[in-house]
Amino acid sequence: MAIRGLPAGHDGLAVVGVAGGTVYQVSSTLAPDVSTPAPPTLTEKDAVRAAARDVRLDAGTVTARGTAGDWRQYAASGLQGTQAVKLVAVPMPAGGARAAYEVSVNDDAPDGAQSYTSYVDARTGEVLVRQDNVDDEADDPQWKAFPANPPTDYRTRDTRETWCLTRTAGCDRVIGNPASPLAWDVDPGVSGTASTGTTRGNNEWAAEAWNNATGTGFNMNGFATPRPDREYKYPWTNQWYAQKCAPGVFDSPQRNDIDAADANLHAMHNRMHDFSYNLGFTETAWNLQDDDFGKGGLGGDPEHGNAQSGARVTTSLIRDNANQATPPDGNPPTTNMYLWQSIAGSFYSPCVDGDYDMSVIGHEYTHAISNRMVAGPDNRLSGYQANSMGESWSDLVAMEYLDANHLLPAGQSPFVTGPYVTGNRVRGIRDYDLSKNPLNYGDLGFDLTGPEVHADGEIWNAVNYDVRRAFIARYGAGSVSLRRSCAEGRIPVTRCPGDRRWVQLVFDARDAMLAADRMRFGGADQALLWNAFAGRGMGADAASNTTNDTDATPSFASPGAKNATVRFEAVDEAGRPVPGARFFVGDYQARAVPVADTDASTDRPDTAAMVAGRYRMVAQAPGHGMARFTARVTSGSHRTVRVRLPRNLASAAGGATATGDGVDLGALIDDDEGTTWASLGSAGTPVAGRQVTVRLAGNGPQQVRRVQVSALLRPADPHDPGGDTGGQNRFTALRSFRILACTASATVDCSKATDYRTAYTSAKNAFPAVRPRPVAPDLTMRSFTIPRTTATHLRFEVAASQCTGGPDYAGQQTNDPNVPTDCTTGSPLSGQVRAADFQVFAR
Repeated sequence: MAIRGLPAGHDGLAVVGVAGGTVYQVSSTLAPDVSTPAPPTLTEKDAVRAAARDVRLDAGTVTARGTAGDWRQYAASGLQGTQAVKLVAVPMPAGGARAAYEVSVNDDAPDGAQSYTSYVDARTGEVLVRQDNVDDEADDPQWKAFPANPPTDYRTRDTRETWCLTRTAGCDRVIGNPASPLAWDVDPGVSGTASTGTTRGNNEWAAEAWNNATGTGFNMNGFATPRPDREYKYPWTNQWYAQKCAPGVFDSPQRNDIDAADANLHAMHNRMHDFSYNLGFTETAWNLQDDDFGKGGLGGDPEHGNAQSGARVTTSLIRDNANQATPPDGNPPTTNMYLWQSIAGSFYSPCVDGDYDMSVIGHEYTHAISNRMVAGPDNRLSGYQANSMGESWSDLVAMEYLDANHLLPAGQSPFVTGPYVTGNRVRGIRDYDLSKNPLNYGDLGFDLTGPEVHADGEIWNAVNYDVRRAFIARYGAGSVSLRRSCAEGRIPVTRCPGDRRWVQLVFDARDAMLAADRMRFGGADQALLWNAFAGRGMGADAASNTTNDTDATPSFASPGAKNATVRFEAVDEAGRPVPGARFFVGDYQARAVPVADTDASTDRPDTAAMVAGRYRMVAQAPGHGMARFTARVTSGSHRTVRVRLPRNLASAAGGATATGDGVDLGALIDDDEGTTWASLGSAGTPVAGRQVTVRLAGNGPQQVRRVQVSALLRPADPHDPGGDTGGQNRFTALRSFRILACTASATVDCSKATDYRTAYTSAKNAFPAVRPRPVAPDLTMRSFTIPRTTATHLRFEVAASQCTGGPDYAGQQTNDPNVPTDCTTGSPLSGQVRAADFQVFAR
């Protein structure tokens, strides 16, 4: 292509996406302004000197040497080799084109050949674009890194692989990739094309940050011990785990394996750079690089990886976390990877280093991707729902990187975030494994925290996992080698398995997967996408008032599908209609939005349009408590789902009353899992024996065969001075209980402890929370069959809270004398206990 008589020296291309005669996408590097570029004011010699300065070379005296085709050749006294120049036009992103000199700078020095093609503005001397022409073969850097994480049994087995830039003897994995034209240890801003010899490169700088108290600083002296041989294979002794978090490890000869941590973090961030680059997170999408090689973006913003961040900060314990700060393009983002250890009444993890858990590292790096690609270059995601989606994208992209590259050991689920750092291989740091997730759009705010972006991000995890699974069902899973080649961007996405197509849409769409499917795949998967979204409550009529809406309206109808029309009905033991019943899709009633109800005071109907599928559901009504059921919906059907809701003998709506210990006693008998009873004793006082006595509804003694109990907490309400504002710490939730019974008579009024007999003692793990902390699925309503009991009064008595009864939360678990771990003796809230609801049934 030529521009007004000058050859286009760089780009000058257009790509038009057409499907079925319709243009879906246009992208180009054409100059929108075709006016003649302003003529040069600099000479070719000036251009040679400017191009050399840009790569930190001194051209010296430049003299003419000859010609070769369109090229004019020069000798430079400061360089060994021939320099070549020709005049071209360079299209500019902001419009128009500039006259520029295309300069080939070459230096054949014995300490390393250097060769660049640079485009120098012919009027200002600015280098518009630069490309490195050197491919190193002999000096092949190598890194020791854990593919995903160390063994989750925590034995000190070094399972790291050797990663090499090119195929080399002893190399386990070749990581050279067009996404990184320079080796990972080359930073042209400081070393040209030479190695920095440490954990510093164009894409990422990783350094020890032991004294980082704020999370935003970066220790320029903290890079890993230099390796002139470029073999970044530092010893790993698993010292933090082996020494059980002993503070003295930082002053030991091993220095808590900090060099290995730097190297691992450096390698992981570079892998995320290359993986996301091949999906579209490039310079023009404001990615993270020190030098953008003139391809777009501002550069100057490699990822700053703080390894073992805040490890030695004594003013406050900085543990059990990771984060990512992403400022505007051109400003370096920072990620903090922390050490993990158990802390009484807060979090219970093994003594491990977050720098080795790729599911967490990849999660944090993806925050930079989503903030730059969706909201960038100068803004970031904002609003509760947008940030929830951001947390989900981070989980999903880290998952896809690990799974597509076949990096996880046998038996380790790719769908768990943080299995290594938390010591929990079932759900990690989340409420659910991504692949075993019942959540839907009506569940916003379901967690113990209430509306919270990490928890509610799991709702978006659920729908995206369904979409991914549907794509794999349609386009196949692919072989290991094919999936790796697709993950490395070596095969076009149209020839890749379903998961690659899915994650490509995630990157393409940013916030519009349906539009991305139309643009990239011609709308081949519109019905698939709509059905998956509808199945998770994000169907045709789903709505939010704003991005901060925490009570969004779910819809389970898919446009274009033959939706079923489902009528919901609740009946009591005798088959009589139960008024005021609400029906929820999923496992949650507290803070969830119903899909239908039989309450005449609302404008919500008792019917719902639903895409075909099998739904887990909850029904709840005043006086009748709560029931779980399953509804199977077939395409185009009209059916009635009838749910039996027997009378709750412990319901205030039915006439039951409560007396006893604590505050908000009425919350325990209101048929609502979203309110909480609490007994708030001081630290160290026993919770065992705290009780609420319920006089059962009905006249005379009642036959009891079953109870339901919920330990689900609600977020504390600081605006409710009469309620429980004690913080709703999750370790204060109920773990086990007893039921005692009394039958009132002319001589027994059920007011004394001696009036009661034990009717039922729950298992010690009735609510079976484990490390690292109790989560909502552990604490929701559970049903317990008890021996047939006749009573007018039942006493609900605490046996233990999660804090006092959970074995994973007991004892001193580390060698850190400054940090207690035993919850009963070390937590200031150990004297508190909470439960959400107590329900009693005759059958």
